[in-house]
Amino acid sequence: MRISLSKADLSRVLSAVVKIPESRTTIPILSNVLLSVEDGKLTVKATDLDIEASASIAVLDAVPGTTTVDAKLLDSIVKKAGGDISLELVDGTLVVKSGHAKWSLQTLPASDYPDLNAGEFDVEFDVDLAALVAPVSFAISTEETRYYLNGVFLHTADGKLVAVSTDGHRLARHIGQDSDDIPDVILPRKLVSLLPKGQVKLALSERKVRVTTPDAILTSKLIDGTFPDYQRVIPTGNDKLVSIEKDVLQKAVERVSTVSTERGRAVRLNIDDGNVTLSVNSADHGSATEEVPAVYDDDAIEIGFNAAYLGELLSNLPGATVRIALNDGGSPTLFTAEGNDALLAVLMPMRV
Repeated sequence: MRISLSKADLSRVLSAVVKIPESRTTIPILSNVLLSVEDGKLTVKATDLDIEASASIAVLDAVPGTTTVDAKLLDSIVKKAGGDISLELVDGTLVVKSGHAKWSLQTLPASDYPDLNAGEFDVEFDVDLAALVAPVSFAISTEETRYYLNGVFLHTADGKLVAVSTDGHRLARHIGQDSDDIPDVILPRKLVSLLPKGQVKLALSERKVRVTTPDAILTSKLIDGTFPDYQRVIPTGNDKLVSIEKDVLQKAVERVSTVSTERGRAVRLNIDDGNVTLSVNSADHGSATEEVPAVYDDDAIEIGFNAAYLGELLSNLPGATVRIALNDGGSPTLFTAEGNDALLAVLMPMRV
């Protein structure tokens, strides 16, 4: 195997796959990328047995062949290379040259590299998948025992494509483009973090998903589980409505939370006619309060939230003004961006 190509080209195909391999794995070859040269084209592939990514590019001075080499090491070398790069497999060693520099890298046999057999897909369509799921990804659970919450639930409702995530403390739902019926699927958290921006071709089956762009192909197993009936969590009778500038509220939450260092710190919101008063009390550091203007003309209400969850939720809502719909101090609260009903979030209250 031998190829020559520019640093920029090799860096681009590596960047499409290099986040897949895990640094710590009990299977050494999963730390590697598979390099295949055929018909004047280099294909780079990486997998962790759950997700597989591949990218291809035309190359010069091409001699066909395959090998595998440490992904992070090759990526680091390419980033530090001074110019055009050549790769040549010599007696089981991958020789990398750039300018006057030369590296000789250990390899593992390409025949041992696993293949994530994609199989057949039931539906295929074009969608800006990253734009659909990114606004809800903050609510994905990291609790491995509730594995069915470790991703984004993708489905259709009322002829629209819908993305939902929840960790039991907060929930986010984003309604996207018109869509025919698709299989209900749960996209894994790692796949969501790797999605390329812009339009992609999305293919779905009951067990796998494939995301195709002009530059790369991502194939992943789906989470094998049943997503809970999230509609029951979304309140429909919250009639106490608050309108407030999103950035003003978000920065106030950050400021009053500085007196507490705990991840689960609570911030109390006292909502009254024309203003919201935020307060945080810490047994170790003291207390903080801040009053921010708001539009509200109902009975006074007091409610507490996890400050980190509230801040993260606000940062994912679009627009300048947030609408908060409440029922009482102990019920789930609904957050939307004023003038944009496509994205909503629900936050469970905390006792403060």
